[in-house]
Amino acid sequence: MCASALALALLGTTPALAAPTGKQVEIVSSLKPSARKAIPPASAQTAYLMVYFKDETHSVHFATSPDGYVFTDVNNGEPVLRGEGVAEQKGVRDPHIVRGPDGAFYLALTDLHIYAKQKGLRADPWERPEKDYGWGNNRALILMKSYDLVHWTHAIVRVDKLFPQLGDIGCAWAPETIYDPERKAMMVYFTTRVGAGRNSLAYAYADEAFTTLTTQPKPLLAHPDPAQSLIDGDITKVGDTYHLFAVGYDKPAGIRHATSKSLTGGYVYEPGKIDPEAVAAEAPTLWRRAGSGAYVLMYDVFGAKPNNMGFSETTDFVHYRNLGRFNDPGSPMKATNFQSPKHGAVIPVSPAEVERLKAWFVGK
Repeated sequence: MCASALALALLGTTPALAAPTGKQVEIVSSLKPSARKAIPPASAQTAYLMVYFKDETHSVHFATSPDGYVFTDVNNGEPVLRGEGVAEQKGVRDPHIVRGPDGAFYLALTDLHIYAKQKGLRADPWERPEKDYGWGNNRALILMKSYDLVHWTHAIVRVDKLFPQLGDIGCAWAPETIYDPERKAMMVYFTTRVGAGRNSLAYAYADEAFTTLTTQPKPLLAHPDPAQSLIDGDITKVGDTYHLFAVGYDKPAGIRHATSKSLTGGYVYEPGKIDPEAVAAEAPTLWRRAGSGAYVLMYDVFGAKPNNMGFSETTDFVHYRNLGRFNDPGSPMKATNFQSPKHGAVIPVSPAEVERLKAWFVGK
């Protein structure tokens, strides 16, 4: 999540900070057990939900697709959740969503606003000095849970306050969530570092309500070169293998792949670059095409001007077919009413769930 914004800063470029408008999802104090819904069978999950954010809003956006190729924003490109209302830094980045075995949706976010000084939210570029804590330093994750994608609980989790024994963390970026069947709990993993040191991936477990972390974060995966960083991890279990995609700063920098038979360790890092981009990309996320053995790897091509999402498809995690970027000539991937999406995730949902979400925003 860091490199794209750093590049903008080095170029002296700050996106226009738009004032979000339109209807929003609702924050609630708790979820009623009666609101829990049965998980649609896999055969019925033929539609898709994409969460993403924009530099211009530092807020959460939703888009849906009936086929995994053409995506339409449910709020006509406007945020569905304003970052200023839910984050300590008055901005959010790197949204990730997953459905748990309890039928709930789990949304995890980075609490960070990289243009807070320009927007008048603080006097300095970062919360703490960059020389001591690095670029884009922050200390909080945001955890949210919903049964219907409309009503969400919300918690700001200050990792440094929960676990002061970790030392002075420099960041808590790009959190993602996956269910651990051995622990029978949702596992949250994210990019972190001590002070201004190198970035690596760590994991911890969340409570059932998804309001805090119940275990001290432990190392998940670091770059095999101790001089290099690893960021933006994304884990998917396929068969008996966990596939982890992340951003490695080998030469050339880009998306890397690692595998393990265990969720929490033993990953074998593959140094070869996965994404086909000639410019910089980050924030990999994997999702399966309904009714097939094909998986789509989506990534934030922040080196493109303007930035865009790129896509590759694989069936064996060895060979990847380049699908291009949203709305590129010849690409099957289309964004109908939005542009410049950043660092998001896609999950399968049912058409009925899509219609319910649309009804909230546009009354269909």
